[in-house]
Amino acid sequence: MLEKEFKYYLDNQDELVKKYDGKFIVIKSQTVIGAYNTEMDAYNETLKKHKLGTFLIQHCMPGEESHTATFHSRVVFN
Repeated sequence: MLEKEFKYYLDNQDELVKKYDGKFIVIKSQTVIGAYNTEMDAYNETLKKHKLGTFLIQHCMPGEESHTATFHSRVVFN
């Protein structure tokens, strides 16, 4: 649902990191609409003006670590 926003982040990551390194940025309609020190601040402040599901919160950092998640599980498939 927020594919365009995430693609915008990936396509512009280097430039965004120069401007917002370490911040949690809020992207809506392929535009940065806010930058915050914590994810909770980004979430709470953005919800005051924008509907949930219409924006992406992204930790703005160099490299793939900011947008790659690894999940570990004890589930075994037979």
